[in-house]
Formats: sequence, structure tokens, C-alpha cells
Amino acid sequence: MVKVMAINAGSSSLKFQLINMPSEEVITSGIVERIGLEQGNFEMKYNGEKYTKECPIKDHSVAVQLLLEALVDQKVVNSLDEIDACGHRIVHGGEYFSDSVKVDDDVVRKVEELAELAPLHNPAHIIGYNAFKEALPGVEHVFVFDTAFHQTLDRERYLYPLPLEYYEDLKVRKYGAHGTSHKYVSQVANEMLGNPKHSRIIVCHLGNGASISAVQDGVCIDTSMGFTPLAGVMMGTRCGDVDPSIMPYLCKKLNKTPDEVLDIYNKKSGMLGISGISSDSRDIENALFKDGDERALLTSLLYARIVSKYIGSYFVEMGGVDAIAFTAGVGENAAYLRRLIIDNISRALGVFLDEKANEVRSKENRVISNQFSQVEVYVIPTNEEVMIARDTVNILGL
Repeated sequence: MVKVMAINAGSSSLKFQLINMPSEEVITSGIVERIGLEQGNFEMKYNGEKYTKECPIKDHSVAVQLLLEALVDQKVVNSLDEIDACGHRIVHGGEYFSDSVKVDDDVVRKVEELAELAPLHNPAHIIGYNAFKEALPGVEHVFVFDTAFHQTLDRERYLYPLPLEYYEDLKVRKYGAHGTSHKYVSQVANEMLGNPKHSRIIVCHLGNGASISAVQDGVCIDTSMGFTPLAGVMMGTRCGDVDPSIMPYLCKKLNKTPDEVLDIYNKKSGMLGISGISSDSRDIENALFKDGDERALLTSLLYARIVSKYIGSYFVEMGGVDAIAFTAGVGENAAYLRRLIIDNISRALGVFLDEKANEVRSKENRVISNQFSQVEVYVIPTNEEVMIARDTVNILGL
């Protein structure tokens, strides 16, 4: 039995799970939030108890120290020597990494080089890694890349119809994201199908960030996010795919720079931009069903329409589909959006929901299609930390 620390460092947060492997028992989990702000938050769950602390958290190094001290103080571990390895989620691995890797100086250099493609994430990942490396000098580390699962895309799917030298010289291509989640959910969906030799699964990772993937026989053949996590379906604050010519048009009409319009695309669009209410689907659902808000209805219909178009295109691409799996915050919890999405594709794909099953809220994997559906529909809570721990154990041979 080995203890693996699975780490997900964001620009101002640090999520973690300490996991016993190979049993995959979660010993503790939690999050450090508001790193770099005046007041930070630390939360850790252990043995059914919740430990919280509010204090200034200057940077990720302080966050890591806070976490490691709490592990010992709260007797989650008797000593930090009990931690055998650390696995880190890395958003962008570019073309360098098609799988998880043991960390060395060359790996760190390449992740830093790719920061331009994930400026909010890759630098934070490296800061988190350095903090754990310093605090746990005898522990080996593994990087698990969000882009790795999508490196199986072929050229006709990852290339953009731009001058080819932009790819050859500048590596402008589709990379995708959320790969660790897509890999985990597609594997669980395949198990729920009975582990057939051949399978066609569409994974809908719908959270504040959202992406769809087509997974055939366990291999990702297409995904909705692109060069950056801005592309694809409509999200909480991100617009997803829009006509590229809107950018210069808005620059002229609003007297804004391209960077300012890009900021609107990333932070003021999507559910927030259409609804004028919130980027959170729970707030939109509340406005829709309690207040009958017309913009909340429009937001829901637009979101469902865009997601269903991707499902339809991947159905064609794979020559059919055996299962559609919903995951992440919206996918796991927003029953009304799942219903709208499935309603859009019901006649064409022969897929039907069990309305009662769809309304159930649970952290368990579950079937929400009915007995007449020609396609299985699942809700599968994602678990990126378990995938990180699995890859860490496998790469290090623990």
C-alpha cells in the first residue's frame, strides 16, 4: 500500500487528495482557495470531519506548507514520510507529451515553455510542483497532462485549415483539454457497457469549462476544445466557437484591442453573457423555474442546442454511439439541461431518458436512459485525482 498525493494547482487555488493505492481509498481531500488575495481559505475533509482555516495565503508555497502542516497536526498522517509520491495535473503538454511522465528538469522546462498556451495554469502548476519538491525532497513526482488523452487525434482532425507552416513552425493545432476527465469517464462508461471489445462513447464534460469528446475503442478520435480551452461548446463565461471575423468587427465598433475582446470571449460570454444573470447553471435554473426569466430560458436552450450539435457530429463521425456520458459540475447536477440536450437528439439517435432517474441527485455512477433507448445515457462523476494517482503509481512502478 502506497500513499499518493494528487495535486491540481490552479492560478489561485490548490485542490488535493491523498489516496491509498492500489485500493484507491481517499484518505483526505480538500482545497486551498483565494491564494494571493487578502484572505485565503483552506478546507480539508478527513474521517467524516471537516477542518477549515481562513488566513492570508501569499502564494502556492505557503498553500503547500499549510496543507502539509495540517496533515500532521490533524493526524491524517503521523509523518510526511508516509507520502510516497506526488502526481500533478498539468493543463497543457503540447505535442511533447502523449502520456504522463516522471518529472525531471527537461520536463519542467518544456511545461514552462508551453505556458504561452495556458498562461493561467501552467505557471501555477510549476509553482505548485516546486513547493512540493522543496517540502518533500525525497519524493518522486509525475506530471499528468490534460492534453495527453487527445494526442491520438489524427492530422485531419487536429489541423486547422490555415497555412500549413503555421502548424509546422508555430504548432498551431487542436490540443483539447479535460483529457484526464475524458479518459476516466470513458473507461467507466466502457465498464458499464460490459467492457465490449468495440465501443463508441461520447463524453460530455460540462462544467464552468466544458468539452465533448468522441472515444472509439478506448481511443479519443475527436474533441471540441482546440488550440486553447476557449474553443468548442458554450461554457460558463467562455463563448466557445464563434465566427473569427467577429473579433476585428468588435475591435472597430467598441474601440477595443484584440486582447480586450479576447478577455470578453473568455470572461464575459457564455452563460453569463447570454443570461446577464450568472455563469453558474444553478442560478440560471433558479431564474428559469422560479421567475420564468426569458434570458435564462434562452441561455438554457442555446447551451443545449450547441452541446447536442457536437453529440450529433460525433455520432456521424463514429458511425453510431453506444453510450453518452455526462460528467463535471453541470453534467452531473443539471438535470434540466441533460433533458434539453437529449430532447434535441432523441428522434435522430433513438435515445430516451428515464425522467425519474434523470432527476436523481447522487455521487454514484448511474444510468438515466429508459428501456426503449437505443443508446445508453450515463451520469458518471469524474475523478481526475484517481486518474492522477493511477498514472503516478504506474509511471513510478510503485
